[in-house]
Amino acid sequence: MLRILIALALACATASAQPRKWATVWTASAHGPYPSGNASAQPDLRFAFPTPQAHDQTFRLIVLPDLWSTRMRLRFSNAFGTQPVTLDGIYAGLQWSAAAIVKGANRPVRFGGKPAVTIPPGELVWSDELTMPTVDFPGRKLAVSFHVVGDSGPMTWHAKALTTSYLTAPGAGSHGQAEDEAAFPFTTTSWYFLDAVDAMVPATTRVVVALGDSITDGTASTLNGDDRWPNALSRRLHAAFGDRWVVVNAGIGGNQVTGPAEYSATKPFSGGPSARQRLDHDVLSLSGVAAVIWLEGINDFSRNANAPVDAVESGMKDVVERIRARVPGVKVVGATLVSALGSSNAAHGTPEEDAKRRQLNDFIRTSKLFDTVADFDKATLDPKTGGLRPEFVPDSTTGGPGDKLHPNRAGYLAMAMSIDLSLFH
Repeated sequence: MLRILIALALACATASAQPRKWATVWTASAHGPYPSGNASAQPDLRFAFPTPQAHDQTFRLIVLPDLWSTRMRLRFSNAFGTQPVTLDGIYAGLQWSAAAIVKGANRPVRFGGKPAVTIPPGELVWSDELTMPTVDFPGRKLAVSFHVVGDSGPMTWHAKALTTSYLTAPGAGSHGQAEDEAAFPFTTTSWYFLDAVDAMVPATTRVVVALGDSITDGTASTLNGDDRWPNALSRRLHAAFGDRWVVVNAGIGGNQVTGPAEYSATKPFSGGPSARQRLDHDVLSLSGVAAVIWLEGINDFSRNANAPVDAVESGMKDVVERIRARVPGVKVVGATLVSALGSSNAAHGTPEEDAKRRQLNDFIRTSKLFDTVADFDKATLDPKTGGLRPEFVPDSTTGGPGDKLHPNRAGYLAMAMSIDLSLFH
């Protein structure tokens, strides 16, 4: 028995001595100030936000870290604010159900040892390291609560969370420490201020960033189902390689490779800053990045943008060059654009747009710009019509007929299953 105990102690000591590092295990790219952008299945927020800002109220945001750790840290952003925002009463806990926290699993969050932080406009801030409870099952969700002191001003947000989070009434004060849900009557399907979660993980863990537009963001996938193609890819990778890979989602609905030409907090566009403009913050600033899968370009070709194909190709070259210059050994995967032919979305669906899409896909497949290609077009195309396969069209969020632009849950699953996992060995 003594020998067994000694062996176990040595094994634990060896495990604790293994090199570890910070890796981003969740992120949400901010695209502008609330209410700009395109939320999905958003409840009526008139009572939660009578004006387009928070006022003396508490948020309880629900997020799914792709890998859990007992050591985590949080990043908050005021990127699109026009005034300083002060947060206090900040807690991170394990969600039980709805806005309720598992008993004893709520942890206070500090910034330089202090329980409050003021974030200047245009800035972001990391929390101190916090110790979280051990969780030994998948699908565990983190509940991040924080109180906005006074008026927030314009709120930096990610509209299309496709995940239900919770809000107190304005003027309700600080309730982040509460484990029960009584103070949180309102819901939202968006995330606010919080934009990244890091975990301390083995040094061998590597991060895949899914960079893209609404099809990466998950439009038409299942509400609260975590059914975006990056989620499905994550489950494949964990099944094949354990915790060696993490997938995080840097998609923004309406996003473009090269446009809009002008973007600022005072002149926001619903699709946020272009991939070229947001690359540093949304990809290169994340911890542990080892691969990027990039699916984007269809919004550049919509009637609202009308970019020539060579401009998008040039933008892709620029972004890939910058990624490789900053992340040695990174793998960059180009994803072909799925068809939007015949879409009911007014900005898409024309034969002219589809011709540009097919030309860009030829570039992605043959230019050798990318280390490999994820052929999402091949996985979703109906050869009879040139559009999406019919079973991929009905909307999984609303149950509606679909817009023939965004794949549904079945389409996203097919996309994730088409990715060759040999890249990740």
